[in-house]
Amino acid sequence: MTTPAIRATALNKTFRSTDGTSVVAVEHVDLTVQPGEIVAFLGPNGAGKTTTVDMLLGLTSPTSGTIELYGATPHHAVVDGRVSAVLQTGGLLTDFTVRETIQAIAALHGRPDRVDAVIERTGLAPLASRLVKACSGGEQQRLKFALALVPDPDLIILDEPTTGMDVAARQAFWDTMRADAETGRTIVFATHYLAEADAFADRTVLMADGRIVADGPTAEIRAEYGGRTVTFRPPSHVVDGQGIDEAWLDAVRAAVAPLGVTELEVASASLEAAFLALTSTTEAQEALR
Repeated sequence: MTTPAIRATALNKTFRSTDGTSVVAVEHVDLTVQPGEIVAFLGPNGAGKTTTVDMLLGLTSPTSGTIELYGATPHHAVVDGRVSAVLQTGGLLTDFTVRETIQAIAALHGRPDRVDAVIERTGLAPLASRLVKACSGGEQQRLKFALALVPDPDLIILDEPTTGMDVAARQAFWDTMRADAETGRTIVFATHYLAEADAFADRTVLMADGRIVADGPTAEIRAEYGGRTVTFRPPSHVVDGQGIDEAWLDAVRAAVAPLGVTELEVASASLEAAFLALTSTTEAQEALR
């Protein structure tokens, strides 16, 4: 039997607020990710995504529950170089050049042989001699990604990895990630760019109020919860309807044609619509039942 890349069981995390009350950040989260999967981790602010990511990486301990990465504790998996991360937080050595920064981390991992390969892989060659403090936010994010690749990990966990990148840089980043995924690397990423999750993730996990409210193939979640919209233009106004599939489209066209209706369109199911439905308080509670 293949050992899962991630196995989290009954994870709970509570914090003590300044007034002494307990705040539940993550509640009874079960998550299993198999090697080679590409998983998007979505949820509104305060949903528990970042806390869950921190627990997966061993940066904070669960109040209760267990976590294994490739059968080991998060700490040991990270120390062994099997797991790397690109996080929103965490600074860089601003007075080092890009190359010097990668060389320093490579030395810590005992992998000086990876420096040139990582620079090339992440498109940082033109920036190699630039001081980190002279790099833009997006360029620094690419450098963090390069550092995550130094140990050649089996699993990369990314928390909002393209924050600060422009459209072209985001596209280049995901091109690199797709190439890495094809080699069998496991990728788990949290993002607020729903288009990225829709385009890249085979599987989507949605969190709301500290709990997982949906977990499955991205296309299935989009289809089940996103719905479809039929839009057409009568002579004087626009009418919208939902839930119409392809089988009904020709019938609708035939029915409305005598009325002079034009511009009949069917919009496919939207991950954004599914996200909004599943992470709203009422819908999230219903989905958990």
